[in-house]
Amino acid sequence: MGKLIGIFLLALALCHLSHSEQDWWENGNFYQIYPRSFKDSDGDGVGDLNGVNEKLEYVKDIGMKGVWLSPIFQSPMADFGYDISNYTNVQPEYGTNEDLLALIERAHSLGLHLILDFVPNHTSDEHEWFQRSVANDSYYRDFYIWHDGVINSTTGERQPPSNWISQFRYSAWEWNEQRQQYYLHQFGVKQPDLNYRNPNVLEEMNNILRFWLARGIDGFRIDAVPFLFEVEIDPQTGTYPDEPLSSDISTCPDPDDWCHLNHTFTNSLPEDFEIIYQWRELVDQWTREHNTDTKVLLTEAYTSFENLMHMYGDGLRNGSHVPFNFEMLAGLNNKSSALDFDYYVHHWLSNMPKGVYANWVLGNHDNPRLASRFGAQRADLMNIFLQTLPGIAVTYNGEEYGLENGYVSWEDTVDPQGCNADPTTYLQYSRDSERTPFLWDNTKNAGFSTADRTWLPIGQSYADNNVAAQLAAENSHLKIFKQLTQLRQSEAAFIDGSYVSVVVKNVLVYIRAAETGDKYIVVLNIGDENVSLNLGTLFDDLSAKLEVVVSSLHSDIPNGQIVNANSFEAKAYNGYVLRLAI
Repeated sequence: MGKLIGIFLLALALCHLSHSEQDWWENGNFYQIYPRSFKDSDGDGVGDLNGVNEKLEYVKDIGMKGVWLSPIFQSPMADFGYDISNYTNVQPEYGTNEDLLALIERAHSLGLHLILDFVPNHTSDEHEWFQRSVANDSYYRDFYIWHDGVINSTTGERQPPSNWISQFRYSAWEWNEQRQQYYLHQFGVKQPDLNYRNPNVLEEMNNILRFWLARGIDGFRIDAVPFLFEVEIDPQTGTYPDEPLSSDISTCPDPDDWCHLNHTFTNSLPEDFEIIYQWRELVDQWTREHNTDTKVLLTEAYTSFENLMHMYGDGLRNGSHVPFNFEMLAGLNNKSSALDFDYYVHHWLSNMPKGVYANWVLGNHDNPRLASRFGAQRADLMNIFLQTLPGIAVTYNGEEYGLENGYVSWEDTVDPQGCNADPTTYLQYSRDSERTPFLWDNTKNAGFSTADRTWLPIGQSYADNNVAAQLAAENSHLKIFKQLTQLRQSEAAFIDGSYVSVVVKNVLVYIRAAETGDKYIVVLNIGDENVSLNLGTLFDDLSAKLEVVVSSLHSDIPNGQIVNANSFEAKAYNGYVLRLAI
């Protein structure tokens, strides 16, 4: 042990339910589908619900339990569905409400649970509520955040009531000529923020949740939770306070960029958590009254670690079932060490409240894909990591087969974050690259669509790298992923087993073991050098012989091979799952 560098040991007694007693979502595998890019069934170049339905067998086959659909509600598509004009109708280019009901039924027949993306912070400016609010309709007048603005004492001109900045750059206030007031939009100009201090807004949103629960939806992924509330107007000044400059302005000197300010008055207010607790109460009540499978809440919140823990509940009331764990998403990259990986695992597991489940999110539609962030050589390693941790795993579609970012030129850019930039900087802001179409096979447009032009370009070579090719290959990223999900579903060690880890040089090694069944050792060589390990000196009760159950594509070790625990070489960038019978 004296030669070991940077050792961390932590045994976690994961006091969860036994395998037979676990609910469907506990220790579950969730799969995010970006419908616009998943499968186009009608040849218009845009993915749709019937395309998702067509590929549900695939989703089941790769070991998923829950399927989260990115927004599919009616929308003018200024932000590709995150600007909703009708919460109870499907966007026509994606299909119809009947298509969604058919998808729900099909998913349930396969044992899958369908999660809808719920966007409560803002609507489209084309939503009937906003149109009526603009018209000063008595019921809808205060559905949104309105203000007269302030008069500049120097110029005498009217200007926004505060210095608040939109996530999409520039002022978060927009003048409405008809109403002669500014409205708040923390995202795009066409995405006015709702006013949750008006109880009628909350009740309308509650009714939308009930509408979809009544149609068989299994839960909701709640978007942009930290933005739900803003501070109230200062009664002395009659306006909103300016936000202070960021504590390290040198990292974000552009005064038009959201990161230029410290968002103390517009982000992660205590009221945000209260809303989540109320929505948890709503779905729990629905589950009880209708005797259904558990309806779950998944929450998106880029906020502090303490706030993420608070999202689970306050000790008296339950909150989100799955408060997305973005610590790794934000904190890990291709320069991170094994110590960094280990830190984020322990940080979450050691601090989460009792009686809840950890969750791990390594990719989504807003961040570069795993294989692009960490390097294609680590694609399998990252999936081995994700699928062998205790708790819930969330996979963004395509990452199961090592899909990388597609290239999207300035001319083809459609993401408003990219379009608000310029040809030299758009790639820093645009999310189009991680949203390019799914690669199904080597036919036209990678089997995604028969259209002559797709909504985003395919953006990468797919002749030999696609789902069909990987399924046909003797071994592939996709086959490795399927082996991992099968282990996760069937082996007690991965269902409710303990987690004990050690870091040696730049290798993360951990044991997953339960009271019954086999014990597993996971070896992840994060670094760029091969490392020889004496695993027998790291953990007690290890025999000299271990069986390779799963390993990275380029490990050069076939599944089933017996290796010597006392002299195991972990190749650079490779991951391994080894079994010890007990």
